[in-house]
Order: sequence, then C-alpha cells, then structure tokens
Amino acid sequence: MIEILDPTELPRARKVGALVADILQTLKSRSAVGTNLQDINRWAEAMIVEAGALSCYVDYEPSFGRGPFGHYICTSVNDAVLHGMPYDYTLADGDLLSLDLAVSLGGVVADSAVSFIVGDSRPPESVALISATERALQAGIAAAGPGARVGDISHAIGSVLREAGYRVSTEFGGHGVGSTMHQDPHISNTGRPGRGYKLRPGLLLALEPWIMADTAELVTDADGWTLRSATGCRTAHSEHTIAITSDGAEILTLPTASAPPVDGRL
Repeated sequence: MIEILDPTELPRARKVGALVADILQTLKSRSAVGTNLQDINRWAEAMIVEAGALSCYVDYEPSFGRGPFGHYICTSVNDAVLHGMPYDYTLADGDLLSLDLAVSLGGVVADSAVSFIVGDSRPPESVALISATERALQAGIAAAGPGARVGDISHAIGSVLREAGYRVSTEFGGHGVGSTMHQDPHISNTGRPGRGYKLRPGLLLALEPWIMADTAELVTDADGWTLRSATGCRTAHSEHTIAITSDGAEILTLPTASAPPVDGRL
C-alpha cells in the first residue's frame, strides 16, 4: 500500500516528525557512560505517553521478527545495527549506540534513527561509519522530489556508501510511511537511477542508510530481533522521514530548536 497525504494532513506529519526528533535528541543527551538500555526504553515510553502518542514498536510483529517486539525503541550497540532489543546492558565509554524510534500521532507515523558515540572516546572507525551514513542520508534526501524515482534515491545512497569503502546490504532499507510504519515503496540502499516508483507530492518516505564496517552479512540474536554484523564489526544507522512536496523534499524529523526538551524522566 502507498498512501498519499492530502496537503491538509502535512501539519500533522510535521508535528509527529518533530516529536520523534525531540525524543531522540533528549534520549541522546541522556545516554551517557553508565546508562542502562532499559532506562532508555523507559524514558522513551514516558515521553511517548506524555505526548499522547502511540509506539509503533510495542505490538509490532512482522514475519521476520519473533514478535511482538514489546519495547518502545530500538537500541543497537556496537555490532548491532537494526532492531536492537533493549536489555540489561550498561553503556561504556566509546560504545557506538544507534537509537531508532517510530511513533504515531494524529493518525500519522514518523520514523527516525541516530547513531552516536557514548562518552569521551572517539574511535576513528566509529566516527567514519556514522559520517558515511549521515552523508548517504543527505544524498538520498537531495535526490528525492516530485518526478524523481525510488531508484534515484537508492543510487544516491549507495554511491556514497560504496565510495566510502563499505559493502551495502539490500536486506533492509527505507520505506513509505503514513498511517502505518512500514508501507510501500521499499527503498533499497543501493540501486539504479531512473527505476522504480515515481515520487509524488504528499508521499512520506523513511530513508535509512545503514552499514557494517567489513561485511554485508547479518546474523540474528537469540531474542529473534536484534540484527548484528556477522563478523562482530561495528555498525551505524541514520534515518529521517521526509515529505515529498511540490518543489522538493521536506525533512520532518528535525529537532525543534525553539522547544524545550521533552521531559518524561522517571
């Protein structure tokens, strides 16, 4: 299913996008050495409930997981890259943490992810991984607009990742969003330009380049959800939800600079 939002629905998409971004920004600021992943999940729950929103993850039960997911946010550390299930782990200096959050508010979903290094250490490999996904995300957004095709986005993302020296997996990628979290079209993180669905104003897309340092092969944890690099190498993941407009693409999941951080502290 592909949903196209009416122009009158775009303000609701902006509102939920800002909420997701502000929650992620708050969680990032609180994720310090000594923070437990379960605390991050509790903070996310409190902020989502406080905003009158709904988690897209708690009851999420796709065919590839061992569901339902049962948590409010994905917390992926170091060699975990996608669908990281929060567990009793205390963050250490130099850990590479990816937070992935999808929320529904007013009948519209926004989905975003950030990767960052915990503490004062800055391992060069981790810095390079994060930078590559962020650059690829910006390239994908720049390639999006009315009349462009899904393949144009995929090609832009994949070109940046490959030029940075990383292998690109096509097992998971970006996707449409709307009234639900995962919709068509699927947006691979590599592809051929000029191919695929033609983008139209009102379409919401979640673009999410992710990479692993020295492999494109994933393995699944015993929890049935957490996806890790097959070699144990570090990983990174960046994601924004965008709206296709009449003159380009609008990033919906940017933090609200003038707004105070969402609280929800337990």
